[in-house]
Amino acid sequence: MTIPELLAPAGTLDHLETAFAYGADAVYAGQPRYSLRVRNNSFKDPSALAEGMERARALGRAFYLVSNIAPHNSKVRTYLNDLEPIVEQGPDALIMSDPGLIMLVREHWPDQPIHLSVQANAVNWATVEFWRRQGIQRVILSRELALDEVREIRERVPDMELEVFVHGALCMAYSGRCLLSGYMNHRDANQGACTNACRWNYRAVDHTHDHSDDLVASSAVQTVEPRELLLEEPNRPGSFIPAYEDEHGTYIMNSRDLRAVQHVGELVRMGVHSLKIEGRTKSTYYVARTTQVYRRAIDSAVAGQPFDMALMDELEALSNRGYTEGFLRRHLPQDYQNYERGTSDLGSQQLVGAVVEASDHWLTIDVKNRFAPHQPLELITPAGSLRFDAATIESSTGQTMEYAPGSGYRVRIPRPQGIRGSLEHSFLTRWLK
Repeated sequence: MTIPELLAPAGTLDHLETAFAYGADAVYAGQPRYSLRVRNNSFKDPSALAEGMERARALGRAFYLVSNIAPHNSKVRTYLNDLEPIVEQGPDALIMSDPGLIMLVREHWPDQPIHLSVQANAVNWATVEFWRRQGIQRVILSRELALDEVREIRERVPDMELEVFVHGALCMAYSGRCLLSGYMNHRDANQGACTNACRWNYRAVDHTHDHSDDLVASSAVQTVEPRELLLEEPNRPGSFIPAYEDEHGTYIMNSRDLRAVQHVGELVRMGVHSLKIEGRTKSTYYVARTTQVYRRAIDSAVAGQPFDMALMDELEALSNRGYTEGFLRRHLPQDYQNYERGTSDLGSQQLVGAVVEASDHWLTIDVKNRFAPHQPLELITPAGSLRFDAATIESSTGQTMEYAPGSGYRVRIPRPQGIRGSLEHSFLTRWLK
């Protein structure tokens, strides 16, 4: 049986360290100029990437460099010069999508392993076989595939490594190839600057026409009564599309988040080589929690154990837009889309702090959100998690506090019994439900 790699996102070195602490076999990170994550990406400096690769090697883990934009000529001109000092550091693979850039890398560094990005939209076995013949080591399959399609690709192209997304945000377009953000506010998703305009809350407003006959707002936002619209496309009479608008507004294509932990066992049995978590712009807590859960799911599946439904509940603790299995199994449209909100719910738990110091008796907490004594808490550590409540909260000078006020404060709480080992990269959460 192939034991799949667990691949976690790294937007910063701290994310990288957290991912490895919680059991990731590999991380992926990229230069903002050439990958699809400009926000919350600290890897602009080649020295930071070199440090990340060195840390991965020291731990016996892998580091993949994301280089998957749809490049215009200006970026093609600078690409090889900017990439050279990074390739010299020895990334385990480049994650690429553009055939032209792949050609240039092949010419200059013929021994550099390349993984085909999800941006290349590989959705069938013939495409995967084509890229195998080009010397690509691994194909990251499109998110739009069902389980039986992944299985057929694995059977028809057994010599190609396959990677599958199992958790994170989904896009309204095929694997992120979207023009909506660029059209709405001139920030191109295919250059890493997506604003998620598809998730925004839109409301109807009163309007009129100006002297050019363009629509312009004429008053404040209306209060929208709940209503259903049925749209008919002129070129297809008799074919109707439902649209919904209520007090929340309406959304264009507000996808739920992918959660496929329940399918890890099936993907392991298929022989998929890598299971990938999306989220390079998410928090270190998100990286810790998702990596922890999917590590347990993989280890359990490899050991032949039945799926533990508690893993589903643990992922509910994270803020999310509602979960879906994506395209892995067929569902009704409402099972993919969230028609009620464009932002994430808090989930069943809220991050209230990070452990910055630990002694035999006390934990020092860098507070992120308010919490109080005797509230149900959970300590998330690389060695496991523990539910408890803190009998007291003290300031850094030892004064008793009624509550930890929120971000910007450091407090200490008694160290709960039963926690052993280092508490580096540990987090404190509060149960909300």
